[in-house]
Amino acid sequence: MKLATWLVAASAFVVTAVLTEAVRRLLLHRGMLDIPNSRSSHQEPTPRGGGIAIVAATQMGMLALFVMGQIPLSLLLAVSGGLAIAAIGFADDLRHVHHLLRLAVHCSAAIWALACLHGVAPLIVGGRVADLGALGLVLAFFGIVWTLNLFNFMDGLDGLAGSEAVFVLAVGGSLAGGAAGAGPAAVVVAAAAAGFLLWNWPPARIFLGDVGSCYLGYLVAVLAFDAGRGLPAAPWIWLILGSIFFADATVTLMRRMLRGEHVYKAHRTHAFQWQVRRWGSHRAVTSAVTMINIAVLLPLAVLARNQPAYSMLIALTTLAALSVFALIVGSGRHEGPSSN
Repeated sequence: MKLATWLVAASAFVVTAVLTEAVRRLLLHRGMLDIPNSRSSHQEPTPRGGGIAIVAATQMGMLALFVMGQIPLSLLLAVSGGLAIAAIGFADDLRHVHHLLRLAVHCSAAIWALACLHGVAPLIVGGRVADLGALGLVLAFFGIVWTLNLFNFMDGLDGLAGSEAVFVLAVGGSLAGGAAGAGPAAVVVAAAAAGFLLWNWPPARIFLGDVGSCYLGYLVAVLAFDAGRGLPAAPWIWLILGSIFFADATVTLMRRMLRGEHVYKAHRTHAFQWQVRRWGSHRAVTSAVTMINIAVLLPLAVLARNQPAYSMLIALTTLAALSVFALIVGSGRHEGPSSN
């Protein structure tokens, strides 16, 4: 990683930290507050939509990286597709936007990203590098749409989505950034998210909102697929790093769908939401997730990086184990009137 990348990352951190406070004051003045209700995990009215500071700092950082020759135009354009994600997310933070309109924008952004990246690179499957062709495009499309939505679904706890983004992007970019610019780009986004965490760490003084959570999820997916151009095992490594989010969100969604519930309806049935009610602390749960990321998922990602032929097996095994763990903790468990 070149010095120029670290300078841009440091700038993104500072810009986000400063902008977040300015945005927080503006949102308070405009009354854009997330008011607690029976489905909330927070207790006090808190400004939402602060993720717009991450969007601004990241886009400036991406432009700087491009000008300095650290990322190609294709990646700059793919990342810029996140502006549409951020725009519809901010509109939803201001007032409710129909879920079908949001989904249409999400799908369009995924198609845009894949077009800018000229498809997806070959991937390690069963120990061999394979070009999945049309199937790879379909899987990548759904991967981008699901990742940006699961970050939104998992953004229900102080500091959780922000700290997860910092971990996945910083480690993914450094460990499995490939050779197409995904590494420098990921480090800059991680720095921007870290700047936001200064205000979002428990007790949070501002929330990401859809504008920030969906945007970060989109970038995680796009950069993971772009990293695959230089390292066929990269998407599996990034999946390992984010597997806590993937396991909890996917298990919760599947259980709710099987019960016939509306998947976009607000709820408190993710594993982390059950756990915060048991422990009574956002800080404790967010810190526990961070510890698992560092103590368990980081070593597994390093193993997959050093043994790329087994990266798929390691990723799927990790995801399966965490899915079982999520079930035990309570992912998707029906929330009855007496649930606690």
